[in-house]
Amino acid sequence: MQLPQPSQHVVISGVGLWTPEHIVTNEELVQVLNDYADQHNAEYATEIDAGQRSAVARSDAAFIEKASGIKQRHVYVKDGILDVNCMRPRIPERADEALSHQAEMAVNAAQRALAAAHKQPTDIDAVIVSCAYTQRAYPAIAIEVQQALGITGFGFDMLVACSAATFAQHRAYEMIKAGTARAVLVINPELTSPQVNYRDRDSHFIFGDVATAVVLERADTANAPHVYEVLSTQAKTQFSNTIRSNFGYLSRTNDADPFAPDKLFHQEGRTVFKEVCPMAAEHIAQHLALHELNATDVRRWWLHQANINMNLLIARKLLGRDASAEEAPIVLDRYANCASAGSIIAFSLHHEDLAPGDVGVICSFGAGYSIGSLVVRKVNL
Repeated sequence: MQLPQPSQHVVISGVGLWTPEHIVTNEELVQVLNDYADQHNAEYATEIDAGQRSAVARSDAAFIEKASGIKQRHVYVKDGILDVNCMRPRIPERADEALSHQAEMAVNAAQRALAAAHKQPTDIDAVIVSCAYTQRAYPAIAIEVQQALGITGFGFDMLVACSAATFAQHRAYEMIKAGTARAVLVINPELTSPQVNYRDRDSHFIFGDVATAVVLERADTANAPHVYEVLSTQAKTQFSNTIRSNFGYLSRTNDADPFAPDKLFHQEGRTVFKEVCPMAAEHIAQHLALHELNATDVRRWWLHQANINMNLLIARKLLGRDASAEEAPIVLDRYANCASAGSIIAFSLHHEDLAPGDVGVICSFGAGYSIGSLVVRKVNL
């Protein structure tokens, strides 16, 4: 595969991170799950003993941290999650005329990214909202955000699960290269908590809510203090059912229970670990090779924040040793898995210290399977 000859250098000039104020700890989630498990198992003891119904497994905070590296997560709405009779966030519905919840998250992150890039809404030609879930099918959240920010041009939504952020940046890069946009605002409002099954030991702790945003633009228009040239982007998909979320508009046609475990996020965790880690490492190595680079040339790895053991293994496959916290920063201990936003959170919090010429890799991987990566280099304007 040959890299295209650059017609226009593309840079990341600004990144924004918006964090919800509410925090849910492992201990809190474990307490409510265990209370529910005790109630359920006592109420249905006879049927459970007869093999007619499954028992609900209890959880443990130490197990969660050891298995995932997660200690807490931020959530958009905490009310209801820790109520044993609810165990889902109570997010009030807004009128059609009001700014939607997800658009509000997106605007908060976008404003921070625009400020970091020293850009005004009039400088932006396109808005991409890309995430694991959007709260409605249409009108697009991106078009709503576009109007809220006062951006002319166009906007659209993308859904690529945990690779949504890198895939959207890939699209923005191509648009700028092609000359169809001067600057693109990519936003990832990851409102994942409504799709979490807080009654399932294997998944109740995984996700958190957050919003990230990135400004990509032509290099000759950038004037921000921290600018990264995008050397190239790469994407790969391979179909797999091991990570799935089934609830959708067809559910009402077959009287499906929206709270059934198979309608919420579920995965085959061990299979995902065994299959995705080598795929991600191979993808990154091949991407670097296009630039005649290897893993030792990379100053910083901004990897998808799904599971600390996955990140450690991928880095070990690439480097032949354990990566330091400085080389491959981990943020999932505080944020948990924020779907596509994870690598962008890491980039937001750990990019200003690099020197001009330093090379980094932004990479996400997840359901699909999907893997997206950007090789970037800090530049001195």
